[in-house]
Amino acid sequence: MKKILIGGIGNVLLGDDGVGPYVARLLKAHYEFEEGVEVDDLGTPALDLIDQLTTHDAVILIDSVDTNTDPGTVLLYRKAEIMCHCPSLRMDPHSPALVEALLSAELFAVAPKNLLLVGITAHSTDPGCHLSPAVRDSLEEVVGEILNELDRLGVGYWHRAHPVELDIWWANLVANEEKLEPALAS
Repeated sequence: MKKILIGGIGNVLLGDDGVGPYVARLLKAHYEFEEGVEVDDLGTPALDLIDQLTTHDAVILIDSVDTNTDPGTVLLYRKAEIMCHCPSLRMDPHSPALVEALLSAELFAVAPKNLLLVGITAHSTDPGCHLSPAVRDSLEEVVGEILNELDRLGVGYWHRAHPVELDIWWANLVANEEKLEPALAS
């Protein structure tokens, strides 16, 4: 049995930086996965991320990224692309931890064979508990890329006939916020 981690990275109190945890919860609400697949909100990990990486055969991370592309742009980074960056280079607010954790895992020969970072270009990481319209509009594409990676890995998943309640507590902190859940028809 393959051990797969789908992990959302980010601070839910900093606008678009919360996209990773949001997507993790969105996936849990709308999909079921075969045994061995773990979907988690990883928060804002530091070097403790190595513990998450080393216990899985494949890892799919979702995080906001700081790039020169339009907000909401979805970018895919494989393990080799991430590891070629020096630890001091910041692709996103968490990348020093990601790069250093991967380098350490490789050094000790415990890194996952497959790693994909699904990055979503942030519009704003200012304090606040909501995603920008551009990032919200990219959620369906983000979920599609994650499902494509599961297909590539030969891992089964099923769209829930009756989605469970979406547990996004931080979105409830914003009064009269529009509904964030996109239509996820699969």
